[in-house]
Amino acid sequence: MSAPRIVVFTRTTGFRHDSIPAGIEAFTELGTGNGMEVLATEDPGELVERLPGSSVVVFLSTSGDVLTDAARDALRTHLAGGGGFVGVHGASTTEYGWPWYGEDLVGAVFDGHPDLQPGVVTVEDHDHPATAHLGDRWEFTDEWYNFSVSPRGRVRVLATADETTYSGGRMGDDHPLVWCHELAGGRSFYTALGHTSESFSDPDFRRHLLGGLTWAAHRA
Repeated sequence: MSAPRIVVFTRTTGFRHDSIPAGIEAFTELGTGNGMEVLATEDPGELVERLPGSSVVVFLSTSGDVLTDAARDALRTHLAGGGGFVGVHGASTTEYGWPWYGEDLVGAVFDGHPDLQPGVVTVEDHDHPATAHLGDRWEFTDEWYNFSVSPRGRVRVLATADETTYSGGRMGDDHPLVWCHELAGGRSFYTALGHTSESFSDPDFRRHLLGGLTWAAHRA
């Protein structure tokens, strides 16, 4: 039996995060270290070619309109067939004109962020492999994404932002940052964290990503 394949997609047509190379390196090491083949690409044509038969597709800080019509079809087919999706940070700033992507695949749409600063993540659900290793409060430095609408009620919220610990939050007491769901057919996991290159070398953040990846791949 061949190793499960993970496709890491990093195309940007909007803001491009300097942390993308560090993220590719992290997913490559996490995947290969856990028996998974990892392919990183920014080519929508290669995405179309490699998605069939893949276990999970990772959208790593993508931004703007990054998909062709064929790539959109391939992504929907992948999820409808039970394939997994992992969205990291800028993945929620992608394909604004395609409601299925924001609402059914990611689960929420980005709506601005304050300056990079330290704050606290409140872990609500410790029964998921992405958060099982964390305490109730996780100190982190990030951009603390706001979303146009809270996804709670449609998704399983794993962790939220404690807006009292930083400035610029606009969602109040219910500010989801990490969640998972199966609205698109397969398993979808999203984390709003991951702005900095340094985060991808943080052991807790790496375990967070690995938990999301293995859950989406049905390997957790």
